[in-house]
Amino acid sequence: MPNTYTQIYIHVIFAVQGRQSLISKPHREEVYKEIAGVMKAERQKLISINGMADHVHVLVGLRPDSALSDLVKEIKVASTNLINDKGWVRGRFSWQRGFGAFSYSRSQIRAVAAYIANQERHHSRRSFRAEYIDLLEKFEVEYDQKYLFKFIDDLSSRCG
Repeated sequence: MPNTYTQIYIHVIFAVQGRQSLISKPHREEVYKEIAGVMKAERQKLISINGMADHVHVLVGLRPDSALSDLVKEIKVASTNLINDKGWVRGRFSWQRGFGAFSYSRSQIRAVAAYIANQERHHSRRSFRAEYIDLLEKFEVEYDQKYLFKFIDDLSSRCG
């Protein structure tokens, strides 16, 4: 699109189905490379990617002619196929439906990328649930508890 100049930075978070810890440390780099490949194929600017065994953070410079939901869908499909084709989990791997997305200004990018890079240290002190709800509240995103990611403790409390 000639004469279109944008600066759209989006921090995307998505979780493993049931928030199970299924993305083992030895496989994370390959999963991230698969996601990076999707980003490149879609001509998006990958700024940062990292996560834990149960969720992934991606910071992207989004093209103005792109639909974020389509990009996340492509990322999830490609990474799901990789994990299932490699047989890294028992049964079928899948991501939970939906995702979180938060926009940032250029001046905040360095701090957000550092936050994403330090996921292990960050989550040694704070749960994913607390992190996600804090982001929703910080950005004043209205949400309904029943539509949040299914957290492991939600599932175990129903069984007990």
